[in-house]
Amino acid sequence: MLYPSKTVENAVLQISKLPGIGKKSAFRIAMHLLKANADISHQLAQSLVDLKLKTQYCVHCHNISDDAECHICTNPKRNSTIMCVVQDSKDVMAIENTGLYHGKYYVLGGLISPVNGVGPADLHIDKFFTKFPSGTINEVILALSPTVDGDMTAFYISKKVNEYGIKITTIARGIPVGSELDYMDEITLGRSIEKRINYENI
Repeated sequence: MLYPSKTVENAVLQISKLPGIGKKSAFRIAMHLLKANADISHQLAQSLVDLKLKTQYCVHCHNISDDAECHICTNPKRNSTIMCVVQDSKDVMAIENTGLYHGKYYVLGGLISPVNGVGPADLHIDKFFTKFPSGTINEVILALSPTVDGDMTAFYISKKVNEYGIKITTIARGIPVGSELDYMDEITLGRSIEKRINYENI
């Protein structure tokens, strides 16, 4: 594709690096920003800078947050005896959008994947296990995507949690095997949370 200027070409190149955006879509976005009021471009640029500089991860659950502690961990109305383990923050958002879960979360930051060289030490798993000696957690929900890596991670966590005699459940397998949680519709995901089963039964 021939571009009218090097500046436009560079803008298209940078925008097209975003997931799901090809060169044609990037060009349309660049042209829109070029024609729009300059304030829109400045606000967009500033929001992206703030995204990198101001975003934090909760010290308790590792969810994305504006502060050291996220709004879920500091909410006194959340049930702190139930811990829902997820892969990343987008899974927290997916479950929260169902409006059917009122416990707390723990974000692993990925999944155990030997093929990709990712082991337990590369995730936030070890810190997760330090929460159990206090005796405040009664149930752990394994809300991980039903993939090979998700099942391997769930098995690893369940073996460790079993040592503390804590109830372990997993979201119902109404979710298709091999799918990702953030692509599920809210009704299906909500029912999976509500109809969770004992991990040993799967």
